[in-house]
Amino acid sequence: MRGSRGPAKTALGLALTGLMLFPVYWMINVSFTRDQDMRKSPPNWFPVDGTLEGYREVLDRQLPYLATSLVVGLGTVALTLLVAAPAAYSLAKLRPRGGGALTFALLIAQMIPGIIMAMGFYAIFLSTGLLNTLPGLIVADSTLAVPFAVLVLTTFMSGIPEELLQAARVDGAGATRTFWSVVLPVSRNAVITVSLFAFLWAWSDFVFASTLDQGGDHQPITLGIYHYIGNNNQQWNAIMATAVIASIPATVLLVVAQRYVAAGVTAGAVKH
Repeated sequence: MRGSRGPAKTALGLALTGLMLFPVYWMINVSFTRDQDMRKSPPNWFPVDGTLEGYREVLDRQLPYLATSLVVGLGTVALTLLVAAPAAYSLAKLRPRGGGALTFALLIAQMIPGIIMAMGFYAIFLSTGLLNTLPGLIVADSTLAVPFAVLVLTTFMSGIPEELLQAARVDGAGATRTFWSVVLPVSRNAVITVSLFAFLWAWSDFVFASTLDQGGDHQPITLGIYHYIGNNNQQWNAIMATAVIASIPATVLLVVAQRYVAAGVTAGAVKH
């Protein structure tokens, strides 16, 4: 009986995986479909007589949006690590007063709806001149990633053996040098994990972008797709081609960094 359950479970898993990935396949299929075949009944399950017109439209109109998203994503990663890594090191190893209260506040911060934070940022940015700017959008996106990054890095850094830090102190390293030369290299998997999530959150953000950068000269790809749907609601191959292109960076990062992410997420639990 047990031997017969294995293939059945595998088949069920493959079926469910195929069902979940079907929208992705259909998006790719439609991106290659000609306009005259878009409303064909029954539809083409494969891109018969496919066209690259949708991708030409992407190259003509969407590249500036993609470039902006790349800048915002990388800026969010940099700001997140700049704030979260030292904070996590302090909570994990220096144990300042109020560390428990700060950790609790970070947990609460993750529960605040994004639209509420966006309204608060709108009022602040309006008075500080950061509205409709890339730095403003980077700061806003970082508020989503920093609490998560601090919690993940704190958990990981708490598992670093004290003997390793003591050896650095014996060699004359202060707290700052120990952090840069010992703690950060050892925490590579956790750093890659939080960097990946910070980039993905910034890349896929729509709430902050639509609230804080709606009238800016440089808008991310989420707004590019949104405007494109409104302006070209009949050119579905171009819309889907835009979605495919926008998915490539996130997909590549997930494939390249998956082993680091798995190690970074589970290391704290294993060590504790």
